[in-house]
Amino acid sequence: MARLRAPDGCPWDREQTHQTLAPYLVEECCELLDAIDRGDFPHMCEELGDVLLQVVFHAQLASETGRFDLEAVAKGIADKLVRRHPHVFGEENAKLGTSGEVLRQWDQIKKAEKGLAHDAPEPLVKPLPPALPALLRAHDVYKTLAKKHALPTASGVHDEFAVERTAAHLTEEEAGRKLFEIAAACRRAGIDPESALRRHTLRVIDAAEAAARSARG
Repeated sequence: MARLRAPDGCPWDREQTHQTLAPYLVEECCELLDAIDRGDFPHMCEELGDVLLQVVFHAQLASETGRFDLEAVAKGIADKLVRRHPHVFGEENAKLGTSGEVLRQWDQIKKAEKGLAHDAPEPLVKPLPPALPALLRAHDVYKTLAKKHALPTASGVHDEFAVERTAAHLTEEEAGRKLFEIAAACRRAGIDPESALRRHTLRVIDAAEAAARSARG
């Protein structure tokens, strides 16, 4: 990539910026997800390389202006993994037995890194990228609120429905069919399903945060 960006390198590569590359990162991630969904390992290997290229490209751009380089990117994530897994890389007595304990410890370490008190109030739902697809955002919000027993019934969220669906052995095929039917119904009704779900998810978050504030007095 450094060679491609050199003065006598590739004209196209030399013209790129972090902003112009952003759409390619989204595109390559989507192609990787498609390969994963299909269980297509040869293409998965190829698409992982394309995603890696985006990481290398952005790191090269940053290195040219002295901000950071690929080594800093790799070291940063390696250090974070070690720091947030003391039960693996730390003392023997730090061992944890369940994934739930690991997640709680991860959150505590993350708070400490940000200088927050252990018992400091924080948003029930962490800020998510605004470009995150609405369905994935709704999935993450539900997972977070359910884990914290903070689902706001006032917003129309009833966990009993999800429990009943799961108990009825909801399959991936049935879930996909129903989601497709909803998308089709939205198309006929002139509703943008992405916007509808995104706005409803925001209402759920607002209701949960309001309930939490009220509980704290």
